[in-house]
Amino acid sequence: MIIPKPKAFLFDLNGTMINDMAFHNEAWHSILTQDLGASISFDAVKKQMYGKNQDLLERVFGVGHFSQEQIDQISIEKEHRYQAAYKKHLTLIAGLGEFMEKAKQSGIQMAIGSAAIPFNINFVLDNLNIRSYFKTIVSAEDVVNSKPDPETFTKGAQILGIDASECIVFEDAPKGVEAAQNAGMKCIALTTMHTKEEFSAYNNIIAFIEDYTDPVLQDLF
Repeated sequence: MIIPKPKAFLFDLNGTMINDMAFHNEAWHSILTQDLGASISFDAVKKQMYGKNQDLLERVFGVGHFSQEQIDQISIEKEHRYQAAYKKHLTLIAGLGEFMEKAKQSGIQMAIGSAAIPFNINFVLDNLNIRSYFKTIVSAEDVVNSKPDPETFTKGAQILGIDASECIVFEDAPKGVEAAQNAGMKCIALTTMHTKEEFSAYNNIIAFIEDYTDPVLQDLF
């Protein structure tokens, strides 16, 4: 891997730090079909799971279909269902705890850049007791434009005070990789939810990994 040694790691959360995207998929599919009457398949929901919850609802039903109050109610109900189903499975992706500790010891800054709402981010960080690793957290509530817009990652880098070229993003979703590419950042893609072929449109990926035990990650230090 021929890259400059990074000064910062920016992590997406869901599917990247924890392998939970199937639980989000199930919660969304239940809400969209059973509660809201949409005719949409499980796989079609999977393809829509990027950006903010509001963005997903607007892609499925159209802008203006729900009031903001309804969107907020739907969003929090979906997250309650996700958390109830996933909590007993909550764990870091293999090797991530050791990887974060090595980054900390190496002086590499870490941040989270996620389209999740704080309710879900706090659920993960506090239950796993890993909040102290991250200098900043950029959530859905901190940006105007969600992924694939680069704002989530550029804002994280700005808060860290580190140039985009010296950041590496960890992502599991094609639209997240696209956001990193739009930010001018290299990316390591986790194949927890998508195949390598689904990332073929992007030229900023420096490695594909299944988890953080992959020896290729040692080249980052």
